Amino acid sequence: MGKVYFGMIVSLDGFINDRHGKIDKLYETYQPHYEFPGAVVMGRNSFDMASDPDGYADHYEFQVPLFILTHQPPEKHPKENGQLTFTFVTDGIESAISQAKTAASGKDVLVFGANVCQQLLQANLADELQICFAPVLLGEGTRFFEHLEDLDILLKKIRTYVDDEQVEIWYKIRQQTN
Repeated sequence: MGKVYFGMIVSLDGFINDRHGKIDKLYETYQPHYEFPGAVVMGRNSFDMASDPDGYADHYEFQVPLFILTHQPPEKHPKENGQLTFTFVTDGIESAISQAKTAASGKDVLVFGANVCQQLLQANLADELQICFAPVLLGEGTRFFEHLEDLDILLKKIRTYVDDEQVEIWYKIRQQTN
C-alpha cells in the first residue's frame, strides 16, 4: 500500500512563494528526489498557478490523476489525456485523500500546497513529509507551516539529499497529538 506524503520546496526562512505569489526563485536550482506518485492532491491556488489549465495534459510533470481540493470547481473542465485526469473535490481533505488512494492503485499519493498540507496534518492523514530548502531568503510570502498551533508533530528523519545548491530532507511522521 502506498503512503501519503506531502512536500514542498521552501526558502530558508520558510516561505513557499515570494511576496507577489511567485515561485520562480525557489525552483532555480531544484532537483527532486522522489518516486513517481500514483496520484496527486493539490489545492486550488496551486492548480490556478498554471497560466493555461489545459497545459497540464501536455506538460505537467505528473501524468497521473489529479485531485484538486476546492470550494468551487472551474466553469470549464481542463483537458485530460490517457493518464492525467482531474477531479475537483469539494467535500474536504479526507475525501480527496480517499479518492486519490483509490486512483493511485497502491502507489504513493503526493500532496502539495501550503493550505492543503496544513489540512492534511490537521486531519492526521500524512505518513511522510518531504521538504527541500532553496538557497534563498524571501522575507515575505506564504508560510508553509502555519495554522498548526494546536498540533505537536514528531518526525523521524528517514533520508537526506544534499548537493551544491539544496538540501532535501524526508521525515516519517512518528506521532501527532492535539
